[in-house]
Amino acid sequence: MNVHKGASNFTSQKNSVVTIGTFDGVHIGHKAILKRLLVSEEKEDLESVLLTFFPHPRMVLQSDADLKLINTLSEKKQLLENFGLDHLVVHPFTKEFSRLTALEYVRDILVNKLKAKKIIIGYDHRFGRNRTATISHLKEFGETYGFTVEEITAQELNEVTISSTKIRKALSEGDIVKANNYLGYSFMLTGKVVSGKAKGRTWGFPTANLAVEENYKLIPKKGVYIVYAIIEDKKVYGITSIGTNPTVGGTKKTIETFFLDFDHDLYNSHLELKFLAYIRDEIKFEGTGAENQLIEAIKKDEQFARAYIKTNG
Repeated sequence: MNVHKGASNFTSQKNSVVTIGTFDGVHIGHKAILKRLLVSEEKEDLESVLLTFFPHPRMVLQSDADLKLINTLSEKKQLLENFGLDHLVVHPFTKEFSRLTALEYVRDILVNKLKAKKIIIGYDHRFGRNRTATISHLKEFGETYGFTVEEITAQELNEVTISSTKIRKALSEGDIVKANNYLGYSFMLTGKVVSGKAKGRTWGFPTANLAVEENYKLIPKKGVYIVYAIIEDKKVYGITSIGTNPTVGGTKKTIETFFLDFDHDLYNSHLELKFLAYIRDEIKFEGTGAENQLIEAIKKDEQFARAYIKTNG
């Protein structure tokens, strides 16, 4: 899959079939749309193109700082790589871009830049300045510029919307199993391992502290999870705690993973955590024996995780 930063950098010897959208999650609902794209590519001898935008339009037009996405841009690229698409075009979404008229957008981007001969798009798709143009307008443009429009039905789009909503809700509630069922793969967090307070090491549970750089990335509910990562080409299971470490006076949210049967130094390395299941809520232990209670809770988490992995791993 060729990744192009902006439509201006797109190059292809052939005409294309294009679909457009955010495709956040690249979940099971999206797969049906991508399958249609690939069928058209093969039947009509066209290049398959997915046009997406970054930043998310809401971040630009609504200054929506609370918007959280299931995937970072790099995760989305990685997931789409598996589908066999010819091209992913990540077009910068700016206020200037949003002011393009429907005609300018279709003529200059879809036709002249992406060489579209077919566009697969939702029945409710709106585009152009103030999003005033509809799929009917797109079909009219198609007659002028020589491309066809294939409509994605309300039922298909509803499945996509419902899936995305349910995935976000499940993650916010810690229901990893449900989220993964809708995604069709294990939800992931990616980032760099940074230094922490090293409290876990003194208790016999050394942790890798993950820093997720993208502030728009959806982080699951505070709590303790069963995860795995591929480290040195090996699948290594672990227990991840998302929270503020209230028992030891923490206030900043951290993502700390204790890997089972693994004690290599991961500092400064890039890590991709795959989430499998939820164990429990974050607990604040209090009193003189608080730390010992926390250590006992971690031991129980480890026992639970090992039993789960033995059954499901």
